[in-house]
Amino acid sequence: MHLLIVDDEPIIRLGLVKMAEVYAPSFEGIRTAENGLDALQKIQALEPDIVLTDIRMPKMDGLALCQAIHSDYAHIQTAVISGYNDFEYAQKAMTYGVKHYLLKPLMKTDLHRVLSQLVQESTTGYFSVSRYIEWIDAMEQCIWSLQMDELTRLTDLWRQYCISANLTLGKLKELLEDCTAMLVKRFHARGVLKDYVHTDLQDSSTKSALDSFENRLRQMAVTLLANRKGNFKDPMEEAKAYIDSKLSEDISLDQVAAMIGLTPTYFSALFKRMTNETFVRYRINRRMEKAKELLSVPHIRIVDVAELVGYEDYPHFTKTFKKIFGISPSEFRNQMGIK
Repeated sequence: MHLLIVDDEPIIRLGLVKMAEVYAPSFEGIRTAENGLDALQKIQALEPDIVLTDIRMPKMDGLALCQAIHSDYAHIQTAVISGYNDFEYAQKAMTYGVKHYLLKPLMKTDLHRVLSQLVQESTTGYFSVSRYIEWIDAMEQCIWSLQMDELTRLTDLWRQYCISANLTLGKLKELLEDCTAMLVKRFHARGVLKDYVHTDLQDSSTKSALDSFENRLRQMAVTLLANRKGNFKDPMEEAKAYIDSKLSEDISLDQVAAMIGLTPTYFSALFKRMTNETFVRYRINRRMEKAKELLSVPHIRIVDVAELVGYEDYPHFTKTFKKIFGISPSEFRNQMGIK
């Protein structure tokens, strides 16, 4: 299980961590946050099982944090750490699902007692709605772009998360059927997979149900490729070709993503994974490579080369060129014997 401790006082945070570290059974991970906003960011990155939070904190107090957790992460068990003067705040927290309170100054035995209660109450069989939507979006983009290696990576993560959610077999099948239906609906909206048909999951184990679901995803990709009659271009190659053809223009990541039919967020992550470069870095490198080609043509002025590769600011162009190649454009020309 994972524990998140939220308090704006460094000494108190450290003390709580020390007490939590000797709790048995031990936590898989213990993280800290210095206010509610910091805590929400860490909850989004790795949903903890239990949150211990102070009431009075800057930027976002413990009460607002409890409200946000209750609204978006109802499965997370929450306990409030408060002083006697915060009793009214603690009472208000009851409306946000908080059942346990720890009064300052805090003793190790008190903390361990509450942790034991929270561990016992930790909800099983929960699947985060926000995480579910993220998976659907990613699977849709993956299948649409026919990135099979990426689909394998994604389904492996999906499998791990489904298993860790401790869903019953019935609930898991229901989840997988809903996921399939949503994906098919989205592809219908794109005008494809109109004839795609799948049978209901009849599996008798979690593993086989997940295997059948993964086969569905791959069948969708195969059907999509067949619908395109093999006339499919790798979206990353299309993206790179488009960027290369627009080096003199200030095109955005959103424009390129729209051109190949992917969402900006997914395209950005996929582009980095497939090319080992960010969109911005790739475009800069291609502009500079193109600049070298143009600088090899004697009659083209250096200032014109800068404009042809998208740099209206000539000093910025020369600075970027030298940063990448170690010499200025004029020095490059001198090496080429061009005056």
